[in-house]
Amino acid sequence: MRIRWIMCGACATNFIISPPFSIPCPWLNQPTRRPSVSRSAGLLTETVNFQQQHMHQESIPPPRPRAWVRWASVLAVCISSFFIHGGAPEVSLMEARNFVAAREMVAGGSWLIPTMNGELRLAKPPLPTWAVAGLQTLIGPTENLALLRLPAAVVATLLVLFFWGLALELTRSLPGEEENPGRTAWLGALALGSSLLVVTTGREGQWDIFAVSLMVGALWLLVKGWQHTGRAWGWLAGAGVLGGLSLLSKGPVALYTVLFPFLLVYLVGYPQHRQQVRRQLPGTLLGLGLLLAIGCSWPLYIYQHVAPAAVTVARTEISSWGERHVKPFWFYAPFAVFTGIWALVALVSLVWPYARPRLQHYIPYVLALGWVLVSLLLLSLVPEKKERYMLPLMPPLALLVAGMVRYWEAAVAAKQATRSDQGVLRAWGIILLVVCLAVPIALLIIDLPGTKGLRFWASLLVFGGIGVYVMRQVRLPQPTALIGASLTGMSALLILLLPFYPLWERRRDTAGLRQMRDIRRHVALQSMRWYSLDTLHVKQVWAAGRAVPIWHIPAGISYALKHREVPAGPVAVFSAAPLKARLPLAWRNAGFGITQVDSFYLGGKRESGYWVVGVLSRNRHISP
Repeated sequence: MRIRWIMCGACATNFIISPPFSIPCPWLNQPTRRPSVSRSAGLLTETVNFQQQHMHQESIPPPRPRAWVRWASVLAVCISSFFIHGGAPEVSLMEARNFVAAREMVAGGSWLIPTMNGELRLAKPPLPTWAVAGLQTLIGPTENLALLRLPAAVVATLLVLFFWGLALELTRSLPGEEENPGRTAWLGALALGSSLLVVTTGREGQWDIFAVSLMVGALWLLVKGWQHTGRAWGWLAGAGVLGGLSLLSKGPVALYTVLFPFLLVYLVGYPQHRQQVRRQLPGTLLGLGLLLAIGCSWPLYIYQHVAPAAVTVARTEISSWGERHVKPFWFYAPFAVFTGIWALVALVSLVWPYARPRLQHYIPYVLALGWVLVSLLLLSLVPEKKERYMLPLMPPLALLVAGMVRYWEAAVAAKQATRSDQGVLRAWGIILLVVCLAVPIALLIIDLPGTKGLRFWASLLVFGGIGVYVMRQVRLPQPTALIGASLTGMSALLILLLPFYPLWERRRDTAGLRQMRDIRRHVALQSMRWYSLDTLHVKQVWAAGRAVPIWHIPAGISYALKHREVPAGPVAVFSAAPLKARLPLAWRNAGFGITQVDSFYLGGKRESGYWVVGVLSRNRHISP
């Protein structure tokens, strides 16, 4: 193949073409002519290198949607990812703890010293609980999970927007921005908002999404302030405020997993960034002061008022890092899979020899990869591991995904995609085809209410359409088309199939078992105070709709009378063991008795165990 040099006299720009093709001049509407050139081997090598380095000059850039289109697309992804069918999954353990504490705040408890089932709740900072309690203060007490999860959904949306702003700052000066300003950051926001772990965490009203979202916002304002040419007091002060709120969400966790890894790579690997920080040192110190002042305010208040309990909780939490949920060092190895629809792209972007020469034109590849790897290392060093703890890895992975698809867009447009590029794009398309085929088949196989009706035909239409759209590009799928198909498919999965998730979870439950919610309808118990003789699981406390504090019945009736632990009237008692042996002899001799009136199962199966409910009264009994 003959490769020729061409210089356009109008723009003095070199182009490389291979006959019989011609490349249009960027200034003229006519193709340039091909003069004869040397065919030496040295020139061939030089022109190939030139071709790789300046491919962006030859490519046909992807379309540039208007600003409102970009905003609308990001918000649409966030709505489908975090808001639609918000009440579908059942309440999780972490949510139950948060919602119970918020319920007791609204019911008249302390907002600064939270309680959970009547006992101090100091293990987690209160900002997420304040958000749920504040919502209930505005709309009234509610157990609607879709409403109670709104604060988490809003904060998850802020995470996407914060990351969008951060990605804009990180890519602003790169050559790829000249072709299509802001496209890389926009694609990164779409990727983050549709990543599997971000979706699942953003749909749960717990602590992780608050801590990570607010700390990413702090990173955005930090970078924006440091890159500002003049004084940036406002930006850096805002970074300190968001960082402090992150500390009020889950303590120093986000400092360790988000802020420190980013700053380590951002400052150590780039001398120009250190110069920016030195120039903005006064504002940076202001932000640091605000972060510490806000983040440490609640712990200091707790230490001043309930110091013994605070010290005990702190020791328990620290010891739990090495004792509870202990997993091997390599537990987080498949972290890229948790990006969901972007898993293949994320995996490819981590391969240094392949990705670095391709992505560095569009994103700061060393920064993004270093951010991922340092965060992964720090997470892996902690013995306690859970899947949701990988949430801090999702923003840098989204940046890598955005850079990868930006390169593929340019390579395919310039018809310079290598065999490796084409192979990965085809694999991406095949995965989408398999998913589009599997969803309707799964709905036919799964025997759940509603899977064979209108929802099935809607799924068949949507996923069939996506499949046909992708199949039309089997020869060489267009990256932009694959992005659209992936986002549409993820949104369709959430909108059409998420309502079946609770039914899937309960598919093997035994029908007719009494649950805690049935106990709430027991007329005779509704006007009584409720106590638990054993530690009641917090999910059962949430289902009870009220606090069920634990009550250790004193062995001696005289001690109980002295300390006012004898109920004035009948009370409901919950027990994990038969009630007959739970009442001390002295109480029985004083005329007290417990009558069993009901029972309930802890789960949907008989194997989950059951509790009994009785009424403690003096010389009187109550019937169900």
